[in-house]
Amino acid sequence: MSAPAPLSIQEAAARLGVSPHTLRYYDREGLLAVPRASGGERRYSERELTLLRFLLHLRGTGMGMAGLRAYMALVREGEHTAPERRALLVRHEQEVEARLLELQADLSAIRAKIARYDAHLNCGDTPAAPVLSPPGVQAPRPAAQEASA
Repeated sequence: MSAPAPLSIQEAAARLGVSPHTLRYYDREGLLAVPRASGGERRYSERELTLLRFLLHLRGTGMGMAGLRAYMALVREGEHTAPERRALLVRHEQEVEARLLELQADLSAIRAKIARYDAHLNCGDTPAAPVLSPPGVQAPRPAAQEASA
């Protein structure tokens, strides 16, 4: 069975869920040496698509272009750089985990605020606690309802 025919930039972009502009940008940044047809148009094989999918995952988790370039430079150097590539990915994994913890804390604060609004909006004329109070702080009950944020 032969390998599938290489894809045009439009076909590759559609397959990856990005714009052709993104693929051109990655090419200009030197992330990938995409083979070209005789007319000069880029032709993407499964190998390029696999590498691009992974680069898009890294970019989606916040790795900057410098990190992507460093990773791909190691890939191009060959298999002997596997330990360095692993170390780069482990560092990035730690950064992503730290951001996830921050996002989880932020999400908890948002959920707590939503719960306060739910309590405020479902309790009739007298809220259980002012909506503007920080979570866990019991503010004195106001005589009139206050504006909420």
